[in-house]
Amino acid sequence: MSQPIRVRFAPSPTGPLHIGGVRTALFNYLFAKKHQGTFVLRIEDTDQTRYVEGAEDYIVESLNWCNIPFDEGPGKEGSFGPYRQSERKHLYKQYADELVAKGKAYYAFDTAEQLDAHRKDHEEQGKTFIYNWHNREKGRLVNSLVLSKEETQTKLDAGEDYVIRFLSPQDETLHLKDIVRGDIQIDTNILDDKVLFKSDGMPTYHLANIVDDHLMEITHVIRGEEWLPSLALHYQLYEAFGWQAPEFAHLPLILKPTGKGKLSKRDGDKLGFPVFPLAYKDHKTGDISRGYREDGYFPEAVINFLALLGWNPGTEQEIFSLEELIQTFDLEKVNKSGARFDPDKTKWFNHHYMQEQHDDVLAKDFKAIQPELETIDVNYVSLVVGLIKERANLITDFWELSYFFFETPTELDEKAVKKAWKDDSSEVMSQVLSLVDSVADFTVENLQTIIKGWITENNIGFGKVMMPLRLALVGDLKGPDVFEIMFLIGKDETKRRIENLVNTLS
Repeated sequence: MSQPIRVRFAPSPTGPLHIGGVRTALFNYLFAKKHQGTFVLRIEDTDQTRYVEGAEDYIVESLNWCNIPFDEGPGKEGSFGPYRQSERKHLYKQYADELVAKGKAYYAFDTAEQLDAHRKDHEEQGKTFIYNWHNREKGRLVNSLVLSKEETQTKLDAGEDYVIRFLSPQDETLHLKDIVRGDIQIDTNILDDKVLFKSDGMPTYHLANIVDDHLMEITHVIRGEEWLPSLALHYQLYEAFGWQAPEFAHLPLILKPTGKGKLSKRDGDKLGFPVFPLAYKDHKTGDISRGYREDGYFPEAVINFLALLGWNPGTEQEIFSLEELIQTFDLEKVNKSGARFDPDKTKWFNHHYMQEQHDDVLAKDFKAIQPELETIDVNYVSLVVGLIKERANLITDFWELSYFFFETPTELDEKAVKKAWKDDSSEVMSQVLSLVDSVADFTVENLQTIIKGWITENNIGFGKVMMPLRLALVGDLKGPDVFEIMFLIGKDETKRRIENLVNTLS
């Protein structure tokens, strides 16, 4: 790879960025960084009818949150800008005209009504209408291949609407290469003459994409499988211009958890997981789509599980830092088949990264999402987090696991009461209350030594004491170590909760 590696991520600003798009950006980023290359963000906004205000900012914020920022793009101008296609539209007409002059493309003046009539006529005959070698020069279609130069020029001078179509070859076999798919053969007779330039003066995706990739000196096009049907046209366009084509790699689809069909927002809504990196509010409907950030996921976890969707490092290793991913990533180890999305596995990754996070950091994040903690000292919250984070997958799990550290339980779980409270429990807990009151130095170690020693000396079953004690502190038979709970809530609160339990159940 003597030529400097340049890759691009080229989303359309038509809404929130799906995690499939994030994975495409990630694979581009990893490939670029592994080869000391450049990761370019290009905003493909030629379709102004679908443009969504704020979508571009959402894309940039998503990449930054995922820690895969672009090197060149809007706001990071390099020498290949501008990086929004709408700001490059003056470039494309000359390239469309160049193809016409070379005999590689032609003007087509067919109206929408005429084309619709052709489609209906074919359907009545049980056929599919394709605008290509089969019919483009038979006189039924109106284009510069059947019109004389003078007739064509007259129409152009009169301002008639037209499109410029690519002249796909007849009776040829294209031999294409894809890093992921290998060698691909395409019969050109099945290809249609794609529109390259529209009557509104804007290029189609195909022309703008090829011209921009060439002018930006993109060496590798790494994109989703949905673009595979366009590969034949794109190869032909490079050949028609006489340009060196980049290498292509088409990534496999991210499939539903069932393994059937492409993952969609509807799947996330139905099964309770996000499919977007950040929460997104639809300005038209007001609907809010969930995001991994707001749901309590760490960007490291999101990147780790996305990297393994369709890429296999060839080892048993599953946990990768971003630096390890950069060093290990190889496009030739990307799978051809679709990758099934597993919501439980994403939580597994997040659980791992949560354990690696400092308790102080988690405490700040916990306070930020939990109104009940607004006045609670962050250092106390940090101590609580250290006790409960091992049981959590998400920060949003924290409150359910720790509420009893911050407020006195007001309800007792019925099943827990039946299991923990026996006929003599009131007497036992009254004695425990006296023991707690007698502990001068209220530490975990002292509490554990005194209470366990008392249980042993009096030959009482541990469950007979520890279960009702936990019930008093938590209101349920759950939570971390009982003595840790007692220490953190303090002596007075511990006594108060034991008294409440005895008074309630006696």
